[in-house]
Amino acid sequence: MDYKQLREKTNRGWNTWDTSSVLAHVLLPYGFEIRLCFKDHAVEHVMRNPLIGKSVIAEDPRQPEKITPLLRSWDGRYTSLQVEYGKSIFRVESTVREEEQYLLVTPERIEGREPGLIVEACLLWGREGSISKLDGRLYGSFPDGKTIELFMSRSGYAMANTYSLSPCVTIDLDQPIAIGTQPCSEEEVRIFLKEARAELEQQAESYGKNAEVYTAMKSCLAWNSVYDQEFDRIISPVSRIWNVDWGGYVLFHWDTFFAGLMASVDNPELAWLNCIAIMNERTEDGFIPNFGASFDYKTRDRSQPPVGSMVVMDIYRRWGGKWFLEELYEKFMKQNQWFSEKRTTPEGYMCWGTNRCEAPGPRRFERKSSACRQGAAFESGLDNSPMYDDAEYDAETGMLKLADVGLMGLFIKDCRCLEKMALELGQNEDLPILQQRRQRVEKALQNLYCEEQGMFLNKDLRDGTFSQRVSPTNFYALFSNTVTEEQKQEMMKKWFYHPKKFWGEYLLPSITRDDPAYHDQDYWRGRIWAPLNYLVYKAFLDSGLEKEAKVLAQKSKSLLLKEWREHGHVHENYNGDTGEGCDDAKNSDPFYHWGGLLSYIAIDADV
Repeated sequence: MDYKQLREKTNRGWNTWDTSSVLAHVLLPYGFEIRLCFKDHAVEHVMRNPLIGKSVIAEDPRQPEKITPLLRSWDGRYTSLQVEYGKSIFRVESTVREEEQYLLVTPERIEGREPGLIVEACLLWGREGSISKLDGRLYGSFPDGKTIELFMSRSGYAMANTYSLSPCVTIDLDQPIAIGTQPCSEEEVRIFLKEARAELEQQAESYGKNAEVYTAMKSCLAWNSVYDQEFDRIISPVSRIWNVDWGGYVLFHWDTFFAGLMASVDNPELAWLNCIAIMNERTEDGFIPNFGASFDYKTRDRSQPPVGSMVVMDIYRRWGGKWFLEELYEKFMKQNQWFSEKRTTPEGYMCWGTNRCEAPGPRRFERKSSACRQGAAFESGLDNSPMYDDAEYDAETGMLKLADVGLMGLFIKDCRCLEKMALELGQNEDLPILQQRRQRVEKALQNLYCEEQGMFLNKDLRDGTFSQRVSPTNFYALFSNTVTEEQKQEMMKKWFYHPKKFWGEYLLPSITRDDPAYHDQDYWRGRIWAPLNYLVYKAFLDSGLEKEAKVLAQKSKSLLLKEWREHGHVHENYNGDTGEGCDDAKNSDPFYHWGGLLSYIAIDADV
């Protein structure tokens, strides 16, 4: 297999491919869309672009909608959502059977006048074909002779002020309505749905005690997997809300590799697609940028935490596919070289940075963040972490004057993973290069261990003093085999299990609990982030701290289930004290896929 063949295999069939709405079902490669909209007659409002979590973020009374994700498959064979619109509640389910699409909209509670269901037929992405309406029926016709007709269990009617730009019909939602690309009754569609749902429930049950966290992770990632017309590919952006806000698509570096990791539990194709997609965003200098977005808009001044080779090797161990390693190996080697040359001091310390360059694009804050302290902090992925509040940016080197334990640990792990990749591919000539780079950083890392504090600490390179601000990234030192058993035990006793540092009901806060910035609970200032939990979990496993890895996995599972059970949310980040995502913070996307790493840890640890 190769990437072209992979896309030919996956870029087809019915699924929720359109990023702008979770109530739109699209047939690839034709681009034919069945789009469901709701019209509230009382306020003359149409819910046209429903997204999971939008109401939580927008809090706009003019958009009286709330979408709760329920069970769904990867491939669109079965999807289900609860839609709260105004004061009414509906269940929207879909299934694909013998390549035909069927939907059922069921009122569960109606208050006041029932909304109208608007069914639109659309043609997306400039695809060739035509959409028409005749005698109240909706049709699609395509150059290869394929035709699609929409059938409904009740007759629709034309309604004014639907704001539709394509042929549509409206049905009053006083009772269930079935829609299909073949003639169907409500009862027939219910049978189809029941069979598809049972198959999906059986699959989830195979995860035993982790069936619920598996369902949460899969739901979030599957709903956020969409079709990107610009590069003709399936991708998993962090959330549809971010995609829409960025005017097309946006892929963040470590986020997208983590999407591949989560998908790899039982969907290797989606895992491969995401890893290759973010690698294809790499810059002319050979590194993967902080983000890549539509119209070649990317951060050419900075990268992000180099976790890709770790993820790819885990996927390879699970599914094989030497072609996958061959696709990515040389590109990873170029990025490893770039970090070695551009983010390493003569002493072997590594520092986050940002190159001097013009960052193209319409976002002013991105243009202003290159070649400055904030841009370097952005490269860490921990945008406003207090670890970097007082760091000084060196314009000459393009780096912060702060030796960073987290970056050094991840680079060591990157080298180790590339060494294994080189052995798999017979690239033995690269082994001495990788070993030399790794050993140089490992030697410098030991200079960052503070005996008094019992922790590897970041070092201010202006005066050689240790930073007293510590985050979970300091545990990444455990990726190095040079950490002694005594050092490991001190780190656990004085930091992991210490209630004033990291220990608590919910783990892991993004800065120690006794840090003055912890009480901000603002983004990376005290909140809990799934990628930090995952990387610390991996570091614990690598260093033989299996007990602590299990503890962290169990705590991660409990944190994920709290918001999932209450709201159907998988959050971008969580409150360090309460474990809530839906607290006063306004910068925690409630359906951000990497929150599912909390599930992945639990599944991997089997807790």
